[in-house]
Amino acid sequence: MKKSILMAIAVLFSATTVFAANHNNPGPDSTKTKKSTAAKVIYTCPMHTDVMSLKPGKCPKPGCGMTLVKKSDLKKKSAEKMKM
Repeated sequence: MKKSILMAIAVLFSATTVFAANHNNPGPDSTKTKKSTAAKVIYTCPMHTDVMSLKPGKCPKPGCGMTLVKKSDLKKKSAEKMKM
């Protein structure tokens, strides 16, 4: 009788430990992945759209030297010009 009671207590303790361990680890943090994907910005030359960079600067093509702009800004500016 004592052995069955001790076995029942041991099983109950083990089950409680397993469920408690899973409860404390809610899973991967999704805020870290959102920040890393939002930080990617591509810069391009307004005249030479084949030039792309991950940081702002000047166009490397000889004789150009235009300031690189965000790729999304370039689309917005061209859409505004078409409206006029």
